[in-house]
Amino acid sequence: MILPIIAYGDPVLRKKGKEISRDYPKLDELIANMWETMYNAFGVGLAAPQVGLPVRLFMIDTSPFAEDEDLSEEEKKELEGLKKVFINPVITKEEGDEWAFNEGCLSIPDVREDVFRKPEITIEYFDENFNKYTENYKGLAARVIQHEYDHIEGILFTDKLSSLKKRIIKGKLANISKGKITVDYRMRFPELKKAR
Repeated sequence: MILPIIAYGDPVLRKKGKEISRDYPKLDELIANMWETMYNAFGVGLAAPQVGLPVRLFMIDTSPFAEDEDLSEEEKKELEGLKKVFINPVITKEEGDEWAFNEGCLSIPDVREDVFRKPEITIEYFDENFNKYTENYKGLAARVIQHEYDHIEGILFTDKLSSLKKRIIKGKLANISKGKITVDYRMRFPELKKAR
């Protein structure tokens, strides 16, 4: 089932996610619904707070990035097969010199800005079967994971922008929270919720 994606301005996007256990209610159904929701919106990642649940769960599928002509064959190969669910993840290390990349977010449609992040991470997490992993990721893969990880920490990519950039996009963000935007996927807007 396609779930509505929560728009910028909703308090759930600012909550630090709580850990979940193997017996979290209807976890398999939630994961299936989140995959369907993400693909319907042409996303490469989706975190539980973006569907209204302040829990430590997100998923990524970086295969759309594998089409990028500018990437090396090694990078394309890594991105092509990277489809994972991360439950209760902890980034234990971020390394290297920060680099900029133009990011967007399904909860903040039509806003894209350069964000600086470290190029390499180590992350511990459980998969959907509660098997535990510790893995290293680099480049775009690391960036997608960091972006989704921020969601379960109550952080949005717009928080990482300069105060000047924040002022420039302030009007756009206000319009998103009021539902004054056209998107081709289901969304829930905080200002419209209050009006009912």
